[in-house]
Amino acid sequence: MESIELFSGTGGLALGLQMSGFHHTDLYEWNEASCNNIRYNIKNGYPDIQDWNIIQSDVRTVHYDGYTGNIQLVAGGPPCQPFSLGGKHQAYNDQRDMFPEAVRAIREIQPKAFIFENVRGLLRKSFQSYFNYILLQLQHPEVIKPSDATWQEHLAMLERYHTSNHDLGLSYHVVFRLLNAADYGVPQMRHRVIIVGFRSDYNADWSFPEPTHSQDALLYSKWISKDYWKKHNIPTPNDIPISAVKLRAVERNIKENTVPSNPWQTVRDAIHDLPEPLTDSSSSHFHNHVFRPGAKIYAGHSGSLLDEPSKTIKAGAHGVPGGENTIVLDDGSVRYYTVRESARIQTFPDEYIFSSSWTESMRQIGNAVPVRLAHIVGSSIFNKMERMIKDAS
Repeated sequence: MESIELFSGTGGLALGLQMSGFHHTDLYEWNEASCNNIRYNIKNGYPDIQDWNIIQSDVRTVHYDGYTGNIQLVAGGPPCQPFSLGGKHQAYNDQRDMFPEAVRAIREIQPKAFIFENVRGLLRKSFQSYFNYILLQLQHPEVIKPSDATWQEHLAMLERYHTSNHDLGLSYHVVFRLLNAADYGVPQMRHRVIIVGFRSDYNADWSFPEPTHSQDALLYSKWISKDYWKKHNIPTPNDIPISAVKLRAVERNIKENTVPSNPWQTVRDAIHDLPEPLTDSSSSHFHNHVFRPGAKIYAGHSGSLLDEPSKTIKAGAHGVPGGENTIVLDDGSVRYYTVRESARIQTFPDEYIFSSSWTESMRQIGNAVPVRLAHIVGSSIFNKMERMIKDAS
């Protein structure tokens, strides 16, 4: 199935959707370094993306002529800084709010489905009205905002249209959910809002895939079965950091199958086979696995623990945040994640290379959608669409 992607960044969402079965014809991204990184991987022979067409462009200037009827899915991650908990959270007052452009793409392309990703800050109480406004625009993309209207006036127009009996134009059934990537096998606590829409003439009957991994299963493997420590050939710690009451609840949940039986993946799970990074990149068999000096932690910015899912890999509002993209080693020392370690935390394949500086590569990785999460959600959408095509034939 043919698809395009807006705000593609360095390709995390695109890779996951490609693995799901979608075929991206065009990817739009304004950042030159991100575009060059995707081009580098195409040139370097990374599989299945050889015919990707990377277009460096401001989406506000893009015309979607020729896509209508030919593109089944539109995907993308509109810039999250307007809604990020770590940013200035100006939402509709931020010129980087690209949701209006996402809506325009849906209106002009009229795909059968779309998927957009953003930060959980989008659900902040102070943004509630604006988030409702985004959803209504995606549901009714042909109800266009008059040039002299405020967004609040446009919201009122959409509400009246939505509650009327005159929904005869292009419309979508839209659902959203706040997902924790750790619940889907990503070794990272990363909460993201995923918005999915199916065209209203396309009776999808779809729901988000259920979680595959759980914290309880990780706790069980650490403190009841002890399998976690055996797997990594590490002595079981003497101190159990949770109460006996909690452990009994964990054991009951696992035995009664009320939670997924796959443990959350930890930092150690993700990077255990990587050697200690060296300053000389030529001595490593792994791309992008180079030591970066100067790491430190400070109040509110502590590193990630080896035997827990990583803290959220961040791009940073003003560069890479010092204490957040660090790891606490077994001896208690702290160092920065290497680019390869960060890529693994975001579930990028080892063969996918980051060609820029450490700072720029970390920015790209921090802004990306975890490849595994994109693959799982994308596969659910693709399989539903494929079954519907077969049922209609």
